Amino acid sequence: MRKTPVETPLADAEALRRALLDIAEAAGDDRDAARQTAVDHLRHVSDTGRAEAERLLLDDGSGTYCAKRISALQDGLIVAILDFAYKMVDSPRREADASALAVTATGGYGRGTLAPGSDIDLLFISPGKPKQHFRKIVEYLLYVLWDLGFKVGHATRTVDECIKLARGDLTIRTAILESRYLAGEPGLVHDLIRRFDAEVVRNTASEFVAEKLAERDERHQKHGGSRYLVEPNIKESKGGLRDLQTLFWIAKYVFRTDSTDALVKAGVFSRGELKRFLKAEDFLWAIRCHLHFMTGRAEERLLFEHQRDMAVRLGYTDHPGLKDVERFMKHYFLVAKDVGDLTRIFCAELEEHHVKVVPKFNRLIGRRKQTQRKIRGTEDFIVDNERINLARPDAFESDPVNLIRFFALAEKHELAFHPDAMHAVTRSLKRIDADLRADTSANRLFLEILTSPLQPEATLRAMNETGVLGRFIPDFGKIVAMMQFNMYHQYTVDEHLIRAVGTLSRIEHGDLAEQHPLSSELIKSLKDRDVLYVAVLLHDVAKGRAEDHSIAGARVARRLGPRFGLDDDQTETVAWLVENHLVMSNFAQRRDLQDPKTIQDFAAIVQDHERLKLLLILTVTDIRSVGRGVWNAWKGQLLRTLYWETEPLLTGGHTKASRDIRVQRAKDELLGALASWPKAEREAYVERHYPAYLLRVDIPHKLAHAALLRDMEAAGERLATSVALLPFQGVSEITILTPDHPRLLSFIAGACAVAGANIVDAQIFTTVDGLAIDTVFISREFDRDEDEERRGTRIREVVEQALRGEIRLPERVATKAGPKAKYKPFRVPTRVRIDNSWSNKYTAIEAAGLDRPGLLYELTRALSDLNLNIGSAHITTYGERAVDVFYVTDLFGEKIESKTREAAIKQRIEAAFDRSKAREEKQSAA
Repeated sequence: MRKTPVETPLADAEALRRALLDIAEAAGDDRDAARQTAVDHLRHVSDTGRAEAERLLLDDGSGTYCAKRISALQDGLIVAILDFAYKMVDSPRREADASALAVTATGGYGRGTLAPGSDIDLLFISPGKPKQHFRKIVEYLLYVLWDLGFKVGHATRTVDECIKLARGDLTIRTAILESRYLAGEPGLVHDLIRRFDAEVVRNTASEFVAEKLAERDERHQKHGGSRYLVEPNIKESKGGLRDLQTLFWIAKYVFRTDSTDALVKAGVFSRGELKRFLKAEDFLWAIRCHLHFMTGRAEERLLFEHQRDMAVRLGYTDHPGLKDVERFMKHYFLVAKDVGDLTRIFCAELEEHHVKVVPKFNRLIGRRKQTQRKIRGTEDFIVDNERINLARPDAFESDPVNLIRFFALAEKHELAFHPDAMHAVTRSLKRIDADLRADTSANRLFLEILTSPLQPEATLRAMNETGVLGRFIPDFGKIVAMMQFNMYHQYTVDEHLIRAVGTLSRIEHGDLAEQHPLSSELIKSLKDRDVLYVAVLLHDVAKGRAEDHSIAGARVARRLGPRFGLDDDQTETVAWLVENHLVMSNFAQRRDLQDPKTIQDFAAIVQDHERLKLLLILTVTDIRSVGRGVWNAWKGQLLRTLYWETEPLLTGGHTKASRDIRVQRAKDELLGALASWPKAEREAYVERHYPAYLLRVDIPHKLAHAALLRDMEAAGERLATSVALLPFQGVSEITILTPDHPRLLSFIAGACAVAGANIVDAQIFTTVDGLAIDTVFISREFDRDEDEERRGTRIREVVEQALRGEIRLPERVATKAGPKAKYKPFRVPTRVRIDNSWSNKYTAIEAAGLDRPGLLYELTRALSDLNLNIGSAHITTYGERAVDVFYVTDLFGEKIESKTREAAIKQRIEAAFDRSKAREEKQSAA
């Protein structure tokens, strides 16, 4: 149980000051030695104090108290160093000069809060041009602070200079706003604050607020634009400490308040809202201080590698369906959401005080004439400067359905939300009860919002931010702010679902037709678009439960469908889509799409052409909304291939005839694209390819392969390689053409491992005359194209050397292919599955475990050592988790039927993962 935090000094400031003065008195002529003695003593006091601060933080858990304690410790150090400097600087100190210099803390330090590794911001104020003696004093103090390892931001100015610079520089204005007297002449500081209020602050509130909020918006975009990123910056991200600090800066500037309690007196927050403010601040400060202590530096990013240790430090434990780290991160995101709520409330109060008017994009543009008009069909809401607002203050109390109608009207009339109304929504959440959830009109309005042809994503996000969505749909409320501790999902579950609705809407509008041509075409032919929108919103709604989220989610869908007004057939379709929302991506990425058994198995699950269309669009929407770089064109091609292969089975067509027709069309298309070649040559080239290649590879790649192969043969070579950068997909593509070789894929994987490249996908094809066309996709490592091209060239050279027998890959890989540090926080169990039901010809081996460079090399090498022929490989990564599927036969082209042989294969593949684990443990021990 945490102890109640109390103000606890980390050091005796007066004793420290006396100790340094004693060192100065005893210095004699050896001032360098005295200074070193002083620095050693100061370092001991600082280190001991910070260690005590960490102990107290672990003991009472209060981040705010920790930051205040460290700030007070720093105050004592600086005051003691200043007195010591006066004693040690050569110039004689006159009494008249002793009080003529003021030292102030600014920025975060000025607020009296300081993280363990934060910069120390100081302002030295002089009554006039600084005298040589003062410059030496300041310089001495700074050098001692630097010797102690502190990063110090500093400036020496007169009051006149401070006022002049503050008028034109927002950063300096904010620093002075937060300035705090430390030592020296207090009159200078009082004079600065008096003149700052009179000459800078007066009549400039709107300007300051506008600039601060614009600065905030720019900062948010720089750090990801969402408060639900799974690796947030505690200080700078949306919903972080800087947002709370911005509110306080604005409050202090506008209302001239000096404490958070004054925000209640000013009418900005209620007592309950102030409590939320202080709790959020304390929690964020705790995380920030822990991060600095854990890393030994001013680390502000809550990376995966820190999250698990942070959860343990803060006392979180595992619950069914949720790991300790996931519970901690959910708390973090709920606090970040609270910060957003407080920001909206604060902005509403600013507008009430006529500081700002924001017709649309939350921009402050000063006062303007108020314009209001009625909204047809309602007496409870009005349009106020193009924003929906309450026509009467009891609108939600008198009719709770208005809590849903408010958002429905905003969506229908494309109105922004008035901050006063949003504040009222937040304060009326208790009105959302069982009666409202069962209300037919409320559910009809919600379905209209969800399926709106306008901007449903923005409206749903506003409903979620205010808490309405989670209260109206309690199952959704359970996944609000929930994160999944893996590198695949880049947003919280609720943010992912809302983004997925937005992606679906963009597909329907045709905005993504170039990236998703099939989905954009099929969505026009759907019999019922409503079921798709409901399924998209609910497909992950049961995450975080002990039961499989797809099965549990289907149950939720069956319960919610009738409530939303769906009939039995619609509800069952939604439930089926939720239960099977991962099936199509799993088949497309892990199964051999040219194997008829794959298509038969998939068709047996889908059973209906309309479901096939719905499932394709849902799958595309889901993958694309996971995060940046997850979707790529190759995944799109796999899904389209699976769709086109399955469609004939579900529409009564003849699969072989349909396939033959599509193969012929692909041949004709390639012949047309090679029109510049002599007729006989291009016809012969097209016939070199199997149907699998013709159907799965797009025309640009076919043309690139054709040119590469033609040039290779013209030069009399037996090997050709190419490198292409795909910045949009975040990958680089390496293609190798050479006579087929049983260890070719292993050589390519080894070369990538030597270069430190992580393979995220692979295509393997052979021609009729025995050439291999292998393409691998590797995660992009460098921002600059030139650097990425050089890395691709290195990989190509290693492949060529390996194929020529010029290097031995095992030794090279052993020194290069260690586990990536970013994967170390994750615990991924190794799982090997051997299945003969996936194919009539091949045995499928699915190997899943922690990914790392070199893993694919070791897996393919193991299969070769086991005398297995790889017919096809399907390489998939989900963040830190690799799932690699190999279709294999023995040397006689037969399936693996022997249980003894299966056990040997499983043991050998598991050993490949275990070697990486052993290497990681060895490196950690070193």
